[in-house]
Amino acid sequence: MSRPGDLLPATGPTWRFFGTLLEILRYPPRVAGLATGGMMAKEFRGSYTVSVTPFTEDGSGIDFGALKNFLDWQLEVGVPGVIALGSTGEFLTVSDEERRQIVETYVNHIDGRMPVIIGTMNAHTPNAVRHSRQAEDLGADGVMIIPPYYYTPTDDEIFRYYEAIDAAISIPIMLYNNPVTSNVDMSAKLQAKLCLELESVQYVKESSLHLSRVPEVIEASGGRMKVYAGEWVVDSYLLGAIGYVNPFGNYMPRASGRIFELLEAGRIDDARAIWRPIDRIEHTIAEGHPTYGHQCYSKALAAAVGHPMGDVRAPLTTYAELGEEGRERMARLMPLVEEADSLAESFGL
Repeated sequence: MSRPGDLLPATGPTWRFFGTLLEILRYPPRVAGLATGGMMAKEFRGSYTVSVTPFTEDGSGIDFGALKNFLDWQLEVGVPGVIALGSTGEFLTVSDEERRQIVETYVNHIDGRMPVIIGTMNAHTPNAVRHSRQAEDLGADGVMIIPPYYYTPTDDEIFRYYEAIDAAISIPIMLYNNPVTSNVDMSAKLQAKLCLELESVQYVKESSLHLSRVPEVIEASGGRMKVYAGEWVVDSYLLGAIGYVNPFGNYMPRASGRIFELLEAGRIDDARAIWRPIDRIEHTIAEGHPTYGHQCYSKALAAAVGHPMGDVRAPLTTYAELGEEGRERMARLMPLVEEADSLAESFGL
């Protein structure tokens, strides 16, 4: 029996054309953002603010007025996208009903003006599936999902977790590799397997603290996985990252949210100039609390620049509870925020 290739010349433009066509059919490109079922999905690119969640003064509810004002600010300064209910958004502290209301507010208030990605992770697979399906049903453009945490699952268990979610939704999944918080470090090989075998897995937030992981994931996936940096935005971009998951956008969205415009314009030195004070902010916050300081200080800094977002929920330490230590650290942070914003303005952002 002849094979399709036997009917074609082994060399020449015709062979190259059909060979390329067969590769496309075998591995259809996802850069166009085609989701399962033929619906067009937005392609994610650039520095997305991973938002804090604004709680009421006593921490018992969500301040939706503050959230809408915050989203208006993000849109006004030109942030290309937002991510809700990530680690910075204290996703572990919100109830199911609060989650639904938060997702509805993001989607309805933004109303298609920029992509909305929702963190839908949960250590119990059916809950992660349920959260992900709900996010899609409510109109989210994508979901960001860390592997099952605490239990230190095997690669096979991680694959089955994402496989169940992939089977339930058609919007893009952004893997979230953060071994510091999840106790799981997904290798480049595992990330590539997830991308190549699961239709919805198209992006990864790479926060392993290994800069080399960026090109390793891209190479292992044959260029199909699109990497969002979790840190080291300039160097990650130069190694192939197409975006950045950005906690600094909670209080300086112009400088940190539009830095990718400089990178993609080839203005690497200007981007590095903005990144230097941002990097010092990162280290200053980490001195006080290396794992969860971003939630507390992001909210304190947002309030300081005119966008109050409440405080953190227990068991995290509130800014007021930090006392003199918090005030001293804020006195060091604010000049760095002002420096980054001033540089952004001088660079035309």
